[in-house]
Amino acid sequence: MKIAILSRDSTLYSTRRLVAAARERGHEARVIDVLRCYMNITSHKPSIHYKGEDLAGFDAVIPRIGASVTFYGTAVLRQFEMMGVYPLNESVAITRARDKLRSLQLLSRKGIGLPVTGFAHAPDDVEDLIKMVGGAPLVIKLLEGTQGIGVVLAETHKAAESVIEAFMGLRANILAQEYIQEAGGSDIRCFVIGDKVVAAMKRQAKDGEFRSNLHRGGMPSLVRITPEERSTAVRAARIIGLNVAGVDILRSNHGPVVMEVNSSPGLEGIERATGKDIAGMMISFVEKNAATGTTRTKGKG
Repeated sequence: MKIAILSRDSTLYSTRRLVAAARERGHEARVIDVLRCYMNITSHKPSIHYKGEDLAGFDAVIPRIGASVTFYGTAVLRQFEMMGVYPLNESVAITRARDKLRSLQLLSRKGIGLPVTGFAHAPDDVEDLIKMVGGAPLVIKLLEGTQGIGVVLAETHKAAESVIEAFMGLRANILAQEYIQEAGGSDIRCFVIGDKVVAAMKRQAKDGEFRSNLHRGGMPSLVRITPEERSTAVRAARIIGLNVAGVDILRSNHGPVVMEVNSSPGLEGIERATGKDIAGMMISFVEKNAATGTTRTKGKG
C-alpha cells in the first residue's frame, strides 16, 4: 500500500513511529506537510499538488493534523477523501472532535457521562453561571485551548468571577466545568482503535498542578481500566466518528466522565507506559479497512 501521513514535522515521535511501522509491513509511507499542499477542487477530477507534484495513487491517508491548522488540514484531508483515498480518521470526525462544544453536545445527547459543563460568551449573570456548574472550585477553559493551555482552576468563588470576567474582556468563548476533586489531579487516556481500547495509561499531574497533560509535566503510568470505562471510551470515539482516538476519562464518584476525545493522540507517552506497538496496530487497522470509496462521508460536510 501507498500511505500518506499528514504531519507538519517528520521528526515527531508519532510521525516517525507510523512511518517505521508502515515500512516494516512492506508499505510505502510518505510524510506530507498539509500547509504545503494546494488543491484543484473541480468536481470532474479533484487533485492535490505538493511541491509541484500531483499527489495521486495513494491508498490511504493517516491525518496527524495539529490543532492550529485544523481548518486547512481538514480541507486537504477532505480532498483526499474526494479522490477516493481511505482516511484513518475522516475530516468530519476530526472537525467534530476539535470543536469542544460540539463534541460535548454530541456525547451528552447519547448519554455519555460528562462533568457538569456550562458554555458562555458574555454572561449577564456570572454568579448564575458559577452556580449552574456547582460552584467553586471549578475549571474554566478557553474553547480553543489545547494541551492544557487556556485551562484555569478557580478554587474560590471570587477567583472564578475574576477569571470569567477576564476571559469575557478578551471576547473569548469559555467552558465552565465542575472540578472532579476525587480524581486527585489524574486522568486516564484510553487509546481506541476501531471498536476496542488497545491501551490505557494514567496521567498524574505534578505537585502543585491540576492539569495532567504530559505537555504540562504529567507522569504516565500503566493502569487497569474497568469494563465501564472501556465501554465509555469506545462509545465516545464512535459517537464522534473516529476510528482512532485518545479518550480522556476522569474517575468521579458517579462513574467515568469524559473530558475530551482527541483525534490525533500522541503515541510516545502511551507506547512507553504500556510497551505496546500502537503505531503497528494503527497500520494494521488501515490494512484491514482501506478500500477505495469506503469513506462514509466522501468529503461531504
